[in-house]
Amino acid sequence: MGDFLDPSLLPQQTTLFTVWLLGVSLGLTACTATCLPFMGAWVLGRGGTQLDALRDTMLFAGGRIVAYAMLGAIAGGAGMWLSTMLRGGTGNLVIGLASIAAGIWLVRPTIAHKPCGIVRKAGNSPPMLLGFSLSLTPCAPLASLLAVCAGAGSVGTGVANGVAFGLGAALTPLLVLLPLICAFGAKLRENREWLTRWIRWGAAAVLILLGLRRILLGL
Repeated sequence: MGDFLDPSLLPQQTTLFTVWLLGVSLGLTACTATCLPFMGAWVLGRGGTQLDALRDTMLFAGGRIVAYAMLGAIAGGAGMWLSTMLRGGTGNLVIGLASIAAGIWLVRPTIAHKPCGIVRKAGNSPPMLLGFSLSLTPCAPLASLLAVCAGAGSVGTGVANGVAFGLGAALTPLLVLLPLICAFGAKLRENREWLTRWIRWGAAAVLILLGLRRILLGL
């Protein structure tokens, strides 16, 4: 976590490419360390295919892009007020609630749809929700983004900067790591069907505990 920056300390002409590079710096470093425990637990507990894991990762990235666009818009219209609010712990509270919701979702009762007998699988909402909420984690790149948007003083420019930043942050090692975790989980389950339930409940417990920890940090 870094200190939030004063917009006056940043260059007056900040291009979208510069903001994109700022997002890349986040996606290739802090994003992986912060997000892997949450998404790794989700992918392992879900027990889907590697394609499912890649789809979840893309949904996660999509949630981040939406969040950064929204944050950029708010910062462009409201100035550095948003930075102060996130630094005050609001981001951690939202992350905690999203993580707990994902854990509960993972172990919710499955329903067989008659007459085809298809069992409901884990949905698309948790990865997007986790991506959105984890984007609220205060850090130096996010602080710089909000400072740029606040300095521009325009909602439209804020949205454009947020999308550029989110596209950069989407370039993350999670695109490789999460399918690998999924493959590892499939290997564990091979010829051990009894492990499936334990892995799912264990992953849910991890998500809930991570969520509770974030909530405590935000209080």
